[in-house]
Amino acid sequence: MHKRRGTVTRRWRVAAVASTVAVAIAVPVAMAQASAEPPPEVSAKGAYLLDTGSNKELMAKDADTRRPMASTTKIMTALVVLETRGLDLNQQVTIKQEYRDYVTKSGASTADLQTGDKLTVNQLLYGLMLPSGCDAAMALADTFGTGDTTAERTKSFISKMNTKAKDLGLTNTKYDSFDGVSADADNYSTPHDLAQLTRRAMDNATFDTVVKSVSTKQEAPAANGRTRYYSWDNTNQLLGSYQGAIGVKTGTTTPAGPCLVFAAKRGDKTVVGVILNDADRYPDAKKMLDWTYDTTTEVKWRRLPKDAQRD
Repeated sequence: MHKRRGTVTRRWRVAAVASTVAVAIAVPVAMAQASAEPPPEVSAKGAYLLDTGSNKELMAKDADTRRPMASTTKIMTALVVLETRGLDLNQQVTIKQEYRDYVTKSGASTADLQTGDKLTVNQLLYGLMLPSGCDAAMALADTFGTGDTTAERTKSFISKMNTKAKDLGLTNTKYDSFDGVSADADNYSTPHDLAQLTRRAMDNATFDTVVKSVSTKQEAPAANGRTRYYSWDNTNQLLGSYQGAIGVKTGTTTPAGPCLVFAAKRGDKTVVGVILNDADRYPDAKKMLDWTYDTTTEVKWRRLPKDAQRD
């Protein structure tokens, strides 16, 4: 249960407000009202909400506790690719059978990339972030890693992910996979770190465009010389359901539970939220966003097509 207005439950922390007068001048009324209310109760083991404009914490729950993050790992996968010097988004990548074999062996989510097809890096980013394709993740890691074999290249790519985390000051984040499928349970982050990572990624125009897409249709040269058509739906059901939602990434594994990194923009205020291990991730994300925008939003949740990936 919440305490009275003006107090905060023990496991939550809320950014302090200097004075009523300062709030009235510096921020929208909705922000002042939201700050005066205690944050909503959510089922997540860990949660965080960040104002990306001011880079200020709005609310947090066990935000510095390391937890498995499932496919929200792919946010870093995308960022490493997008911040590669001399990146050519139109570079074509030939799909290898081992990408498909990896997905089958892992029982992982897939973009159903077909062996021999040639997709651009930009298309692979859609395959990575919308249907949460682990085959797309492997294709990107193989392409942007270094070494003589796929194993060496993907390993070096994971090393790049960890270097990027260190460079960004994400001290409670570690990667042992390019997609969140972790054999050794040594792939973890925190709600705070994931929010900061996402804030950085959202500054990239390509990332921003990809993650806010509800669906996409792509065509690529097929191995048989014809054209292959790919249709991908975004696994993030906040998109197309919640007014102002602009991303970002789902993730679900048995160790991590249901996870969600989300973003929304209303007026001039953009926020990034993180929910780790929460069976009610979408209703809880709605609670967090309604709280920060001081509103009550009517939501009819977008349903994924029957054959779409779930994550």
